[in-house]
Amino acid sequence: MDKLYDPKTIEPKWQEAWIQWDIHKYDSKDVTRPTFSIDTPPPYPSGELHIGNILNWCYFDFVARYKRLKGFNVHFPQGWDCHGLPTEVRTEKTLKIRKRDVPPEQFREDCIRLTNEWIVAMKQTIQKMGFSIDWNLEYRTMDPSYWRKTQLSFLRLYRKNLLYRGEHPVNWCPRCETAIAEAEVEYVPRKGNLLYLKFSVDSSDLIVATTRPELIPACVAIVVHPDDERSSHLIGKVAKTPIFNAEVPIISDEAVEKEFGSGVVMICTYGDKTDVKWQKGHNLPVIKCISENGFMTESAGAYQGLKIQAARDKIIEDLRAGNMVEREESLERSVGTCWRCATPVEILAKPQWFMKTRDLSQRVRESADLIRWIPAYAKQRLLDWVDSLDWDWVISRQRIFATPIPVWYCKSCGEVIVAEEEWTPIDPKIEGPRVSQCPKCSSADFTPEVDVMDTWMDSSITSAVHAGWPDDDGSFSRLFPADLQPNGYDIIRTWDYYLLVRSLALFDSIPYKSVLVNGMVRGKDGRMMHKSYGNYVAADEVIDKHGSDAVRQWAAAGASTGSDIQFRWDAVDYAWRFQVKLWNASKLVSSHISDSKPDLKPASLNVLDRWLLSKVERLTKDVEEAFENNLFSTALETIREFFWHVFCDNYLEACKYRLYEEEGAGKESAKYALSTSLIRILQLLSPIIPHLTEELYQIIYRAGTKYESINNIPWPEYHANLVDSRSELIGDLALATIAEIRRTKAAKKIPLSEKIEKLKLYSKTHASDLKESIDDIRGTCKIEDLEILDGDTEEGISVEGQDIKIVGL
Repeated sequence: MDKLYDPKTIEPKWQEAWIQWDIHKYDSKDVTRPTFSIDTPPPYPSGELHIGNILNWCYFDFVARYKRLKGFNVHFPQGWDCHGLPTEVRTEKTLKIRKRDVPPEQFREDCIRLTNEWIVAMKQTIQKMGFSIDWNLEYRTMDPSYWRKTQLSFLRLYRKNLLYRGEHPVNWCPRCETAIAEAEVEYVPRKGNLLYLKFSVDSSDLIVATTRPELIPACVAIVVHPDDERSSHLIGKVAKTPIFNAEVPIISDEAVEKEFGSGVVMICTYGDKTDVKWQKGHNLPVIKCISENGFMTESAGAYQGLKIQAARDKIIEDLRAGNMVEREESLERSVGTCWRCATPVEILAKPQWFMKTRDLSQRVRESADLIRWIPAYAKQRLLDWVDSLDWDWVISRQRIFATPIPVWYCKSCGEVIVAEEEWTPIDPKIEGPRVSQCPKCSSADFTPEVDVMDTWMDSSITSAVHAGWPDDDGSFSRLFPADLQPNGYDIIRTWDYYLLVRSLALFDSIPYKSVLVNGMVRGKDGRMMHKSYGNYVAADEVIDKHGSDAVRQWAAAGASTGSDIQFRWDAVDYAWRFQVKLWNASKLVSSHISDSKPDLKPASLNVLDRWLLSKVERLTKDVEEAFENNLFSTALETIREFFWHVFCDNYLEACKYRLYEEEGAGKESAKYALSTSLIRILQLLSPIIPHLTEELYQIIYRAGTKYESINNIPWPEYHANLVDSRSELIGDLALATIAEIRRTKAAKKIPLSEKIEKLKLYSKTHASDLKESIDDIRGTCKIEDLEILDGDTEEGISVEGQDIKIVGL
């Protein structure tokens, strides 16, 4: 073995070897081994993985590696969620353009080109981390072959009467110029003003409180609480709006918060979701005063053509100048923003395609109980989300780079022409429907649907696509539902929800059996890691400093499943030091066991060797239980604690004297215990630290085994009959005594290498036990004459916590 541990040499070597050996390949023809399928989340290609992405992938790679060792035929694909707002916004920023600045096809080609470049960079980092992905299963949602699957799912939902098109208020991003789903709205606190405005009723002032004065031109009613003594007498009258002097009815609704503002509210189309409910419930008209790109429309009168914020400022200025503001208060409110560009979201009424998700809400709730949630409380996040939904899922988008909606409209009568399944993949903007005439009016003139699908329409069928749908080769029933659905808690409301609701609709089945949730990574300042905060750490930066195995240790040890984890360089440094210790200790062991045959157990074993092997057996059980329950921090800390203290500090120090003896039973016993224990430690560590454990396995053990890689060795079984409680008791006593002798020598400034001529040990209860380990105590502590006596004495040094006294030091 080399003197120094060098991950920059070791890690790339084994990453390349694993690919050449196809060691992580799923064998679709193998029907003997049980399958374990992981529905890996396809990330948006961005060109760079941050440390939060690494945490996510580490979790499901730990599971994949462990399950392979347990004998499963693991299906571990990797996809790329290419479409939609994230890619378009990133493309616009990269090229410093807006989508409308160039022809649509050119913009689409730019998106494809940049996406492929970003995928290459991200894939390199993924491979540097040693993630055991089967790259034969790689896919891109922007490929027409994937379009076909997304379009096919659309067509089947449509024919099940679960899709519809209609004009309905939707969340709209004026910057991205597209509808977005409720799950894509991020609510953030914003400071603003609550203005108390003077409306007029019967020549008197009616004070209405609002934070959105720019929506006065879209005011269609004034609403008060029926029990509000201050204003209930006005119900049925007509009010005039300030500046615009529009007459609007005064109505009542029990949803009005009497304690907020003046207790009098203007209903605008649309300021928020409550406006939508009131407009529908009271059958009020709709006035559209904000355009799709965030400018005021002709309904805003003199303010037409102004951007929303500019219109707000100008209207406030005019209200103040006209003495139409009674007073103002500062107010912090929650503002819905676009998840991609942080622009405040508006609610606009637009023709859109919807999926009837609310009709499936009860089935989603019931199905959540059939799924194992890790941690268990993560299920409540899904249920809370389902309970909060007011609208169906808007699945259409007004963008360019996405899966086309396979629909045309008859220009004469408006009939909807939906593609047949065998037509897919198809882009209606390029190709017309494969019918000669409209089935309703016989016209032969059609217009294509120019809207595209929400990117979640692509990624919410991944568990079925991974299993081979719709072209089943026999694997579907073995791989669907997926065994594991891993993701961060931030996308429970999107990916977990959309997968579940779509799978219930398409397949009448849950899409996954268990959900493994990881927390978010926080920077050293405690905030969520983000480039804009200045607390961002790129994955490559950490890998380049300490190697990927150290990063993987950080991910495993940093937090319990589902909890946030703080990125700390000292945690990665500690992981690095552990690996150096593992390298150095293995080098020592290797120098002594090179000629040993670990499968040949000696006829008799020294008591300390039995002590070690018994504790290794317990370690195996504890680590397996941790992996089975996805407690990666528990698994790693259990192994590290054992290796540092049991294996190195205690056992290695106590058995060294035998390793340097002439050949004999004691030496062979120690060599067997060392060899057997070290390979077990490497096996248990290999799901978390794959590169270093592979290197040590190849150097120390490969020549004497039939397994090409440590990844091929079956996970060690726990054998209760190998747990030796008596040997553990004796070993604990002996090691406690050895530690006390060494501490005392150090305190008295006696070199540990200096021999002790005579020493006596007294114990009323453990004398016979200590006699079984007398050779190890004598040899480790370099004692010429050691006596172990049954009894007590007032002299000597007590071994802490034990009925043992040391006399002679």
